[in-house]
Amino acid sequence: MTAERTTDRRLFEITGKDAEEFLQGLVTNDVKGMDSGLVYAAVLTPQGKYLADFFLVRLGDAILLDVKDLLADGLIRRLSMYKLRADVVIAPSDLQVCRGIGDRPEGAFADPRAAALGWRMYGTQVGEEPVTDWDALRVAHGIPETGIELIPDETYILEAGFERLHGVDFRKGCYVGQEVTARMKHKTELRKGFATVAISAPVPDGTGILREGKAVGQIFTQSGGKAIAYLRFDRAGDGMVAGDAQVSLLTQP
Repeated sequence: MTAERTTDRRLFEITGKDAEEFLQGLVTNDVKGMDSGLVYAAVLTPQGKYLADFFLVRLGDAILLDVKDLLADGLIRRLSMYKLRADVVIAPSDLQVCRGIGDRPEGAFADPRAAALGWRMYGTQVGEEPVTDWDALRVAHGIPETGIELIPDETYILEAGFERLHGVDFRKGCYVGQEVTARMKHKTELRKGFATVAISAPVPDGTGILREGKAVGQIFTQSGGKAIAYLRFDRAGDGMVAGDAQVSLLTQP
């Protein structure tokens, strides 16, 4: 068991008597899930497109928000815009996040997206240098990553597998972007989304996938002859190529 240092995250403490109600009206998941551990959630545009994904957890009297560094400033601006007169204070935290796989140490929280992603722990500890191939785990289990597969103002969370990753709740009530997300869930069959593919050789992230000369999708994170790909499911099938590499579908939502 090793607590591995994570340097690309920022933590914020959300306090005030309205903090939980405030978040409940904005994020895709039910924040009451913090009663039992980490909650994985996202904030969406009114049009239902992804803006940022993050973890929420109760630590003492505060709700801790754990977000990718590159999206932190935009997310905090967005939350502050909705805060208005609510009794809510959002402040940077001095805590750090470590993660690991294997036996979960005391005070750590299971990653709610998938058991294979292990656990996260928050405190003043620095942690060790990373030894786990997290990209390999993500590819093997179809876990999209902030800034790679998950693109602000572009991605729809159901196409990104948020239901499978326990990042959305369809019974919690209204939140920003909820109507579009619910309509995609109940009234349409997903025609596009992320899937795991086999790929015969590495290609640059974003390389287009073709089949019989038609665009099928794009290749993203790759590891061990597999990749996370964004696909049009009605066009995917035998004979797909990305650059000079052969591509074949392994799983789809």
